[in-house]
Amino acid sequence: MTTLRTARDASWARQRWPRHWAPLVAAGAAGAAGLMTGTGVAPLGWWLAPPLGVMVLTVAVHRSTSLRAAAAVGLAYGLGLSGPTLGWRAAIHPAALVGLLLLSSSWYAVTAVLVRAAGRSRGWPVLAALAWLGVEFLAARVPFGGFGWLRLGYTQIDSPLAGLYPFIGVAGVSFSVVLTGQLGAWILLGPSRRRLAWSAAWLVVVTGAATAGTVTPTPPPDGVVTAGWVQGGAPGGVYGLGPPRTITTNQARATRELAAAIDAGRLPAPDFVVWPENATDLDPDTDQRTGQLVEQSVAAVGRPVLVGAILDGPGPRQRRTAAQWREPDGRIGPTYQKRSIVPFGEWIPFRDVLLPLIPALRYVGAQSVAGTDPGLLDVQLPDGRSISLGVLACFDVAFDPVVHDLATAQAVIVQSNNAMYQGTAQIEQQFAITRARAAELRRDTLVVTTSGITGLIDPTGRVTMKVTEPGPAVGVVQLGLRTGTTTASWLATPWRSPRPWPPRSGSRRSR
Repeated sequence: MTTLRTARDASWARQRWPRHWAPLVAAGAAGAAGLMTGTGVAPLGWWLAPPLGVMVLTVAVHRSTSLRAAAAVGLAYGLGLSGPTLGWRAAIHPAALVGLLLLSSSWYAVTAVLVRAAGRSRGWPVLAALAWLGVEFLAARVPFGGFGWLRLGYTQIDSPLAGLYPFIGVAGVSFSVVLTGQLGAWILLGPSRRRLAWSAAWLVVVTGAATAGTVTPTPPPDGVVTAGWVQGGAPGGVYGLGPPRTITTNQARATRELAAAIDAGRLPAPDFVVWPENATDLDPDTDQRTGQLVEQSVAAVGRPVLVGAILDGPGPRQRRTAAQWREPDGRIGPTYQKRSIVPFGEWIPFRDVLLPLIPALRYVGAQSVAGTDPGLLDVQLPDGRSISLGVLACFDVAFDPVVHDLATAQAVIVQSNNAMYQGTAQIEQQFAITRARAAELRRDTLVVTTSGITGLIDPTGRVTMKVTEPGPAVGVVQLGLRTGTTTASWLATPWRSPRPWPPRSGSRRSR
């Protein structure tokens, strides 16, 4: 009887073991595919990994037994991708990281279901790639304005596909990465000469277009401006700017150093100077000491300064993150108000309900209010020239409508405050996204931060100057002034619309 029972058990195992463990094997493969895809994200930037990760995920999805199983596979992929790459969110609060991981992974569960459903069609690789693109579109907008940080289009700035950015933009590069991975899965799931031929044809087309974009020379600039930059340094941590006025004091000190270097002839005199986002943590118009530090700094350098400032209002316990053009004579010129503010970082959705339930959210402070106007600042330089500067503030770089509203700017300035993320991958990730945006718009882009990465990016996305140390640093660079818009910006025009979250107020653009 013992021998007979053992034989029956072995027979049951042969029949049931593969089916019983298949979902776990598929989820494990998908989780590994997510980890693989994540190595394509900065700071590693292994650009070949994302299409391979998509390929493995797609095979696992097609081997799943149901839509529910496909969703589980997608969830495992999302956790594998999001966990290591978004771990920096814990610098704000562990609960913020958990919430973001669940949200991000849920989008990949939706993607997996759509990829499996697309498999019923003869041309499913294309449909699956379009479905992936559609989910990226929604994830960058929903909920609370969205979080499109992990779009695959941001991973290819150092790859042969980088030449596609000015033609089809970040979204088009995402589609190219995903379709390449889908075609690889298509071949693995049913090898045939027809599939090999179609896949080879796609590779020829996409690499040919990318090569054309890479070898096509960037038109020479219509002119040049000289910009000074000041990275004052910040303490870091969750309250990254330190006690009140610390960051402004640091900026003022570094600006005096810049002025001394200019006066001594060690640096050329700039047309204007750029301070980072949150260079003041108090409103210089209402806090007397902050206002004095700003005025003294502008007077010391003797040039207009684009000041990243925190402004009070428009209502009680509200604030605005702004970029103010401040003249040496005290006048305040055009002002941009940040449009993309971080939920649970700069503002709290459903604040009146959540704040009593989660007291830890008090670290957010006053509720930030987003602006509505594009960051196109028409400014006048000391030599009498008028130019159009495109200004983005930190989180703005991840949002297509905000970026492409700057299509007519002659040069782009990105002000950022990454003080709380010192020592994490967030800083490199944001800089890589900014590089993709510079290539997409074909604009010289100057990034100035409180204590992160300050750098200069040319119109192809190549880095020509980079300061990685978190301490004080100053310098002067030249920015080419360019006109004309890219095909990518033209294609993005129909999708430019105000994001519904968060609550907004107008931007001041007075002269």
